[in-house]
Order: sequence, then C-alpha cells, then structure tokens
Amino acid sequence: MHLQTLGSGSRGNATLVRAGELNVLIDAGLGLRELERRLEAVGVPPRSIGHLFVTHGHLDHARSAGALSKRHGTTLHCCERLMRNASIQRARRMSALRVGHPNVAPGPRGEEELSVTPVLIPHDAEPTVAFQIDHQGRQGHVRAIVLTDMGHPDLRAARALTGAQVLVLEFNHDRAMLESGPYPRALKRRVGGDRGHLSNEQAAEMLSVMAGPELHTLVLAHLSEKNNRPELAEAAARNALEELGLPDVRVLVAGQDEVGPSLTV
Repeated sequence: MHLQTLGSGSRGNATLVRAGELNVLIDAGLGLRELERRLEAVGVPPRSIGHLFVTHGHLDHARSAGALSKRHGTTLHCCERLMRNASIQRARRMSALRVGHPNVAPGPRGEEELSVTPVLIPHDAEPTVAFQIDHQGRQGHVRAIVLTDMGHPDLRAARALTGAQVLVLEFNHDRAMLESGPYPRALKRRVGGDRGHLSNEQAAEMLSVMAGPELHTLVLAHLSEKNNRPELAEAAARNALEELGLPDVRVLVAGQDEVGPSLTV
C-alpha cells in the first residue's frame, strides 16, 4: 500500500492511497480540474479512482467530491448526514459510512481491498471523522491513519487510532503566531477553540498516544500558511517522538501547492 498527499492546507486537501490496481482518495477539497491535474501528474487517471472517502463537509475537504463521482463514477463514502451537502449530493454513487466499523473498498477486479474505519473527532462540522486504512498484502498487514481538522486532543480517538506505519496528522498552528497574526479575533477564537484545529503542542499530545514502534513515517498536515511555520511544527513533532523513544521516524511536511512523495506503508 502507498500513500501520497496531493494537497494539504486551508485551500484544499486530498490524499491518494494505492493498493495494487485499487486507487482511493481521502477527501477531494481541491477544485476538480486541479485535482485531476495532480492525479495525472502522479500517473493515476482520475477515472481509475474507485472510491472517495470524505472526512467532513467543509469545502477544503469536500469541494469536488460530488463532481468527481459524477464525472468518473467514483463511489463516494461519507457519513449519512453529509449526503445532502451541496458538494456531495451530485455524486453518481454514494455509500453511507459505518462510523467505528470497517468499511470495505474493493478493487476493480476484487483481488485487492482496503478496510477503512472512520473514527469521530471534535470539529465544527458535524460529523467529522479521521480514517484508519488497513490492507492485507503479500508482505502482511499494514496500516495508515489520516487525522486532520480536530479541535482538541481526544484520548478516546487517539486510542482508537494506533498501530500505523504511516501517520498523517494535523499540525495546524503555532499558538503565539495565531494570537499575534492577521486573523480577525472571531476567527482566532474559532481556529484555537475546542472545535477548531490542533496547535503544534496539541498535535504532539495526540502523537504521544498514537505513535507506536511500528511507525516509520509521520506527515505533518494542514499547516496554516499564516499561523505556523514548518520548522516549528517539525520541532514539536520531533520532541514528542524523541520522548517516545522513536527518534528515527521520518518526518515530512505536506504542502498545499505540491504533491508529496509516494510513501510505502
């Protein structure tokens, strides 16, 4: 199984997961043409995306979800309450997620499948979920986890999302930069509130529970362009990993405007 971020940040999020001939997207927050362009850039025809799993209804995660499904026949998986969302309701094929339970995404010929388990997390778009993605391949069982858009550390969710070889985790803002930055006061309260986004310190707190000895790659995701810097997020992550005795974990920062490397899970 391979994981690759296609874009990460407040202007649009999408992550590609590949297992054999099975291609799956987590979120489709980029515009449709840009999403198609980035898929083509990594050698994946948009029509080959068999499944799209949507974390929540905010535009930077769901913008082209329905349009992608309508144009390419992709099966869109989301919580039932999202099915009337304007960005989603155009989908040609939809499937309601079973929260807290594995949801199977079969490959085009049935020879590959992914098990995708959504876990509820606190955010100001209800419901919002993180995804645990499992694959049983010839080399054994592997797991990736994608968690962004979380208002505060939630130990229940953290304990349900462990055992990943590759972890994509939100490191949205630096608290001092948010407080002194250009956002209006109401937006600062929203981002830094209990249903907004994780600060670097809060993300490190989640990491301290979620990371285990099998983790080899950590992707810092959804960094604010105005309220964070990659070196600050990376320092917080590396401190947490060192305290866990995991100093050799590879730490990458997902970009908004460029595709990330293809990571072997």
